[in-house]
Amino acid sequence: MSPPSTPPYYDRLTELKLFDDSKLGVKGLLDSGITTIPRFFHHPPDNLKNNNNDSPKLTIPIINLSDQKSTVVDQIKKSISTYGFFQIVNHSIPVQVIDDLIGSMKGFFEESSEYKMRYYHREVGKGAAYSTNFDLFRSKAASRRDSLQVRMSPMEPNWDAVPEMCREALAEWDKAAVVLADKLMSILCDGLGIKSDRLKELTCLEGRVSVAHYYPPCPQPELTMGLTPHTDPGMLTMVVQNEVGGLLQVKCGDEWADVEAVPGAIVVNIGDLLQMMSNDEYKSAQHRVLANPSEGARVSIATFFNPSIRDKLYGPFPELVSTTKPAVYREFVYEDYMRRFFTKELDGKTLTNFYKIDNTKA
Repeated sequence: MSPPSTPPYYDRLTELKLFDDSKLGVKGLLDSGITTIPRFFHHPPDNLKNNNNDSPKLTIPIINLSDQKSTVVDQIKKSISTYGFFQIVNHSIPVQVIDDLIGSMKGFFEESSEYKMRYYHREVGKGAAYSTNFDLFRSKAASRRDSLQVRMSPMEPNWDAVPEMCREALAEWDKAAVVLADKLMSILCDGLGIKSDRLKELTCLEGRVSVAHYYPPCPQPELTMGLTPHTDPGMLTMVVQNEVGGLLQVKCGDEWADVEAVPGAIVVNIGDLLQMMSNDEYKSAQHRVLANPSEGARVSIATFFNPSIRDKLYGPFPELVSTTKPAVYREFVYEDYMRRFFTKELDGKTLTNFYKIDNTKA
């Protein structure tokens, strides 16, 4: 009997380092003519088996922000409590501001590899970083996207570290996004029955990071993901995306709901931090991005809103805790919480479980 065949030796870490040192990114690999994706982008079959769900598709609610305030508060509360996500239209941010942002980011990602290499690094402390997968060396499988991360606040952006073609559009978007996020946070507070400016007082408008993602066409979309299922760690996330839709999905029970690409709309979701502070009144939701099977690239820009004060304790709002509704989570220092997030791979919903109180033992 002949011995069982064994696959060729695969040194994943060496391949990752070679890829990262090349500074090509996913788009650069595609431009080089490669028609198969490197093995470190391959995801386990069990993680991919439900990518083509044939059951009827759910869709995330689209809310008209110009409706009567009480209606908007009720709709957003219901959407966040059910889906953790919603889209908004008539939000007062000019479509041109959104289009300019998406266009400038797309222009950067589609520049020559030689140009983009000047910005490729993983030192986010510099204020801006272009790379492939912030968790590239921690994840079990890489996701097929390139990203440009820019710290917007509380420190002034390091504009010299941001590609020049993106600076003006990003600055204009950030100004408009802060005004809108202030309004949304007030609505979220109203939905919880707490003081309208409570989140603003906790500096939740001031810790802002913008992350642009570029998902180029994938020659083998059945083998990989654009972004693995995860929840956001922070308070509030606002996302704009181009017309290449059908890739962003939100987990609802055992199904995945599409977040359709609506021209001019803004996608909003909450993170684990607000779920815990709301004492589970609001729910953060797992979401993912499928690998891109289309001919055009998907471009999205997410702005993450978090507290700028990191050395204080956070936990459920005291107003939401009672004898009939005890605290679901213990208090924690926000800086420790974020350190825990960035030392694990982007995978699933684990932070809320870590801080959860087992009230059955009380």
